[in-house]
Amino acid sequence: MDRPPPDPAKLLAHWMEWERGDTTPGEVMKNLKHGGLRDLLDQLVGGQTTDG
Repeated sequence: MDRPPPDPAKLLAHWMEWERGDTTPGEVMKNLKHGGLRDLLDQLVGGQTTDG
C-alpha cells in the first residue's frame, strides 16, 4: 500500500501540540514518523540520504 505524501500543515500541527504541552514527546515522534516527516525532509534536501 502506498503512503500519501507528507502534509506539512499536519506535521506542524503535531509539533505545535508538543510545544503547547498537549502531547508527550514520544507521541509527537510517532505522529511525525507516521506523517512522513522523513520523506518531507528527504524531498527538501533533494533526495540525499544519510543511510550508509
